[in-house]
Amino acid sequence: MRARLPIIFIVATILIDGIGAGLIFPVLPDLILEVTGKPLSEAAIWGGVLATGYAVMQFVFGPIVGNLSDRYGRKPILIAALFVLAIDYAIMAVAGSIWLLLLGRVIAGLMAATYSTASAFMADISKPEDREKNFGIIGAAVGIGFALGPVIGGLLAEVDTRAPFWVAGAMALANGVFGLLVMPESLAKGKRRSFSWSRANPLNSFKSVSELSGVRALLFVFFLYQVALFIYPAIWAFFAREQFGFIARDIGLTLFVFGVSMGVSQALLVGPIVNRFGAYKTAVFGMILELVIFATFAVLTQVWFVWILVALSGLGSIVMPALQGIMSRAAGDNQQGELQGVLGSIAALATIISPLLMTMVFAKFSRPDAALYLPGAPFVVSAILIVVCAVLMLSWRKSNN
Repeated sequence: MRARLPIIFIVATILIDGIGAGLIFPVLPDLILEVTGKPLSEAAIWGGVLATGYAVMQFVFGPIVGNLSDRYGRKPILIAALFVLAIDYAIMAVAGSIWLLLLGRVIAGLMAATYSTASAFMADISKPEDREKNFGIIGAAVGIGFALGPVIGGLLAEVDTRAPFWVAGAMALANGVFGLLVMPESLAKGKRRSFSWSRANPLNSFKSVSELSGVRALLFVFFLYQVALFIYPAIWAFFAREQFGFIARDIGLTLFVFGVSMGVSQALLVGPIVNRFGAYKTAVFGMILELVIFATFAVLTQVWFVWILVALSGLGSIVMPALQGIMSRAAGDNQQGELQGVLGSIAALATIISPLLMTMVFAKFSRPDAALYLPGAPFVVSAILIVVCAVLMLSWRKSNN
């Protein structure tokens, strides 16, 4: 049992990260309305600004953190990130203005190291043929956290809009202490490399990683897919409220269904599907599924069908561990942290662009005086991006046969 404690810690870390990300979705509209006094359409724009502030810092510091973990090891980076997350939730819990909320997200983005460093830890301890499966375990923790977060946020929001943040902060603090006690270092000193500020620059890190065989095109696919998939945290709470009249509880429950589907898919399906069909076909299947779902959401009006679609959408999450596995096998042991840092930085860049893009499209097409009233318009954008991803994957396959 003791040998499994580090894995339990890693899964718990990602779970808490997912809970923290998920719990804010149901309460975000009400929280922004509370501190700004603006109407819902303008609150949606502020929601995009908060997400973008977090993502800008993650984009800048993601490669730095990844390179630091390749130099000093995974453990100190993960522990530091958890303690900073605890501070961030405390700031969010007491924030009385939109600017303090923004400060909280900036601080969190500055040390958003949990996912990329945990992925590097998994790469360290995995055989190459097992990496998709183990990345799937991490993805499952994200999905379950994403499922639990909205439920916790939705339920606690009925008591107080700030209560979810105190709970998440306490969990992050407790897990940081747990990690100090049980987590070993997965990167041996002999496999570490020196830290270079020039290499840690996001652009230089991207250049270094993109020189790996066959990785450059996949980095672009990873980016576009993240932009498309981030539609859920970017506008779901606003879209569901506008299109279907959902309240915080309904929003939380739909995201719970999505998260459970995502967690089950990545924990139980990624390994068998990749073993049977390969990582490439797994990624393409997930893209086709998401394309159909996004196109349907764009014009959906039946409330009952929402639950089916959110459950199916979680299955599309198998794309990410498939892409990660392909790229991870192209990187050496002493470059896993840098690769995961770059992927984190790319994901952050996507979350800079996606909230602004999706919330602006939503605001334009959901106004009462809109020339074309279509709250689902952001899903049209995501569907188009998925088509581009599928075309790029086909081109990558032809050039790497």
